[in-house]
Amino acid sequence: MLEHGGNLNDVAARFDRAREDWLDLSTGINPQWYPVPVLAENVWHRLPEKSNALADAAARYYGAPQMLAVAGTQAAIQALPRLRPPSRVIVAAPSYAEHAHHWGAHGHQMRQVSYDDLDQAVHDCDVMVVCNPNNPTGAIVEPERLLAWADILTARGGWLIADEAFADTTPQHSIANHSDRPGLIVLRSVGKFFGLAGLRLGFVAAHPRLLMQLEDMLGPWAISGPAQQIACTALQDTAWQDAMRARLLLSGQRLHTLLHRYGIHATGSALYQWWPEPEPEAFWVHMAECGILVRLFVQAARGIRLGLPPDEAGWQQLELALQQWRSAAD
Repeated sequence: MLEHGGNLNDVAARFDRAREDWLDLSTGINPQWYPVPVLAENVWHRLPEKSNALADAAARYYGAPQMLAVAGTQAAIQALPRLRPPSRVIVAAPSYAEHAHHWGAHGHQMRQVSYDDLDQAVHDCDVMVVCNPNNPTGAIVEPERLLAWADILTARGGWLIADEAFADTTPQHSIANHSDRPGLIVLRSVGKFFGLAGLRLGFVAAHPRLLMQLEDMLGPWAISGPAQQIACTALQDTAWQDAMRARLLLSGQRLHTLLHRYGIHATGSALYQWWPEPEPEAFWVHMAECGILVRLFVQAARGIRLGLPPDEAGWQQLELALQQWRSAAD
């Protein structure tokens, strides 16, 4: 199993510090999660039927013609490679490691290509996977460029997969509204922007025929009843969405400015910042000794990613740790 952020139990044991004493900045999940509504009394009792209301709410929120609910975008990432015969696959790098892992594990000819080389690489593959915004760097590919790649791939029966898990704060870059075109697949996540990663809920926007194939593969009862009810409410709460989007954009800029103050030139999104740290392991250990868990990258790109602190105490704790890191370096 690949390593991800949020593995607090292991780190707490390693550094002999109780879970409640950690500031966990190792994920890009919104620390100000959506307030979960009171659930219907029978929601734990009934089998979770397929919900047209949930699909419709998702289609309106994401601006997609049609969407399929899945148990987190991870479910789709694992299933999509099984829906194609052996293909030439390019995964934009660096990016969320599960994409390359699963395409490489299901008989496909997979290689990772830097974002700068994708214009040329699209002519030499059947499937291209692009995280937009990218996780971890925050790089953005403009919609027109993505759609041009999709046209090239579709012409020979290929796919463009756009993982838009972090696109909620920059909806202008989404291509979900074009997802009824054959060969274009868009993944969206409820966990990141809404801060509800524990729901294990995401959506796939694609041509209806492909959505039917994916639904058949994933099987019945994929989304729990509580997750359906909570998500329906969250996806329709435009007042909360607008206020949170503005708040996160400010917080993301605050984090970028804070890092720059201590000589760290980072890139990212409203929910995280990333930089190619020369000594990523040492930085990770230093922060852990300060009670802060950050995301360490040592494979496709050596660097560090930080999420947003949840409160002012967290911001102050982070700044103190950065001060100490810079003082030690000087």
